Amino acid sequence: SDDFSDDGSGWDVYEDTDGSVGYSAGSYRIYVASSDFLFWGNPYQSLQIDVRVAVDATKASGPDDNELGLICRYTDESNYYMFAISSDGFAAITMYLDDEFFLVSGETGIQTDAIHQGAATNHIEATCIGSSLALYVNDSLVVTATDASHTSGDVGLYAGSFDSGGVEILFDNFVVSKP
Repeated sequence: SDDFSDDGSGWDVYEDTDGSVGYSAGSYRIYVASSDFLFWGNPYQSLQIDVRVAVDATKASGPDDNELGLICRYTDESNYYMFAISSDGFAAITMYLDDEFFLVSGETGIQTDAIHQGAATNHIEATCIGSSLALYVNDSLVVTATDASHTSGDVGLYAGSFDSGGVEILFDNFVVSKP
């Protein structure tokens, strides 16, 4: 677990012209300055087991048309699952497989009232159990998928932009556990 009060707890810290990732006043901050961009951070844990990952995520600024969430089974920048929500109420389970993007939970994101929209905090949980993947938002199951492409790896947090940059997400109370 990590409450991000210790800025030396091992997560990624980096910055460039498109955005930044790092610790900020007791939270983990991902800022995406550019449009159509994705930033993430990992704690560098090699998890060879099924996991439940949870975090509190707050949209601090930027457009509601964004994406943010959890990562599991991260092996490298081209292979991992993402459990996504947006500040305008959509949810999906996606993945990168050999640097190709796939929406594994259906053909489009699913709109759900479980997401607190706008500049709000959402409790996000993801489970990666065998080939079963599930996304929970504020204690409600919102989307599931089945995929066996990735079987182990690191966990992480991410945020992304679409048409407009300026997405700022603050993460807190990160927990990884056995499901």
